[in-house]
Amino acid sequence: MSMQPKGPEEIPAETVRVARAAFPKGSLAIRVRDELGPLFTDTEFADLFPARGKPAWSPGRLAMVLVLQFVEGLTDRQAAEAVRARIDVKYALGLELTDPGFDFSVLSEFRDRLTGADAGLRVLDGVLVAAREKGLLKSAGRARTDSTHVLSSARQLNWLELVAETLRSALNALAQAAPDWLVTVAEPDWFRHYATRAEDSRFPKARAKRDEVGLRIGRDGMRLLEAVFAPGAPHQLRALDEVESLRQVWVQHFHLVEGEVARRDPKDRPPGAMRLVTPYDTEARGSVKRDTMWDGYKVHLTETCNNHAPNLITNVATTVATVPDDRMAAVVHAGLAARDCLPGEHWVDAGYPTAGQIVAARAEHGVDLQGPMTANTTAQAGGRFGQDAFTIDFDQQRVTCPNGVTSTQWHHRTSPQQLPVIRVRFSPADCRPCPHLRDCVSSPRAERREITLRHRDEHEAVQTARARQQTDAWKDRYKVRAGVEGTISQGVGRCGLRRSRYRGLAKTSLQHQLTGAAINLARIDAHLTDTPPARTRTSYFAALRPADQTIDGAKQQGPN
Repeated sequence: MSMQPKGPEEIPAETVRVARAAFPKGSLAIRVRDELGPLFTDTEFADLFPARGKPAWSPGRLAMVLVLQFVEGLTDRQAAEAVRARIDVKYALGLELTDPGFDFSVLSEFRDRLTGADAGLRVLDGVLVAAREKGLLKSAGRARTDSTHVLSSARQLNWLELVAETLRSALNALAQAAPDWLVTVAEPDWFRHYATRAEDSRFPKARAKRDEVGLRIGRDGMRLLEAVFAPGAPHQLRALDEVESLRQVWVQHFHLVEGEVARRDPKDRPPGAMRLVTPYDTEARGSVKRDTMWDGYKVHLTETCNNHAPNLITNVATTVATVPDDRMAAVVHAGLAARDCLPGEHWVDAGYPTAGQIVAARAEHGVDLQGPMTANTTAQAGGRFGQDAFTIDFDQQRVTCPNGVTSTQWHHRTSPQQLPVIRVRFSPADCRPCPHLRDCVSSPRAERREITLRHRDEHEAVQTARARQQTDAWKDRYKVRAGVEGTISQGVGRCGLRRSRYRGLAKTSLQHQLTGAAINLARIDAHLTDTPPARTRTSYFAALRPADQTIDGAKQQGPN
């Protein structure tokens, strides 16, 4: 397919006449087109197509179709049918009423092109640029960020299903790539065990028999890997993705003990960031957050939260499920800076802010990162003399304990997380005779106090943040962060945010970029029609709760 870029075209007069008659009050697609104009042009996606070949359907219009598809939660077939049959969609795309549209498979092909060029951000940026030109995007004030889990499109598997499906997937790939070779290698009982899906099998209920089935699958997979990597096997078989998945899963779950295949002990398996959870989505990872366990990914949504303007999503970041939130503040700020959407204040929950992130946000981007800092956990036995009880003099490089004794050593070191820290030690001669030594150290054998400090700018940032977040004024201002949970709820209910439609991190990331663009269009439309945001749902009984009481385990949420 090739493309000859065309500029934005006017909406055909007949399409305008019929749309106005059919929608006297307008619709989302009509109002967005009238207010924002054409959001995308063909030239923005020209690099995704070759210069020669059969002409492609307009990529600028396809981008708009993708966004409208997520606004209404449509499948590819339904989206293509909407282009062919709906007047308001033709109006938004600037099509003639007689335009037949395109085959639904074109959307999948266009998403592949966007994914291959990492061009999903262009769709989100197109909406933001148009909103800024109309004065609907005000990014200099406040923003808020939160994350949520995203389930992989592949079904969650237990351990037996994982190893059985991984082996079955490899056998199917080999049967397609080298059927004659596989017939000579396959054991007779493999056809009985791996010809159908593992979910169709009835695994034994007894623990011992299930372990026997797991070891049998382990031995079969090991024999297949030995055959694939044997000198006489076709060399190209080793490059198959399914064979590589089989190799990784077997390395992670099995090993040889005196020549026999055995299952690895849980402590001998790799960390979750490396461990495959399904052969059908090799980038998905398993993770746990409080009571939620899932296989898949995690998405971070950042939105504006200013008065008198729609709250628009300005950044979407998708990661594998094992990436912690405290690694993401710098990533989010870099994304906001790239599209000139950095806020003055950035409100997050307790999972994001660290001393380093607060300092870096202020120094590199001029952003005041606001969020609850974790409590000081350096208190020792009895909790009497934690780190806050000591007086720190960074200029003189010394620390004074509550009894007036000063430290004797001050060294710059690196923490186990490879972060720069300061190690402070007191003299055993001063600490050993101290009557409060056991209140100051946790180990019964310790003869002196040792303290690990952050560098000065980080230490002062943490102390300031902890003191500030204890005030009623800060707690009242922090209520603005809770509104982002309503955004996640809107993304889940309207666009299926917590379930990936596609497999792989790149396509899941594209889905979330389109989700962000779709939510923005819905909010711009709500702003144009003066539709107020939905109120937080509160039961009649909960509304009777006294103001000074909270429900155990529940968050206090402020206005959206």
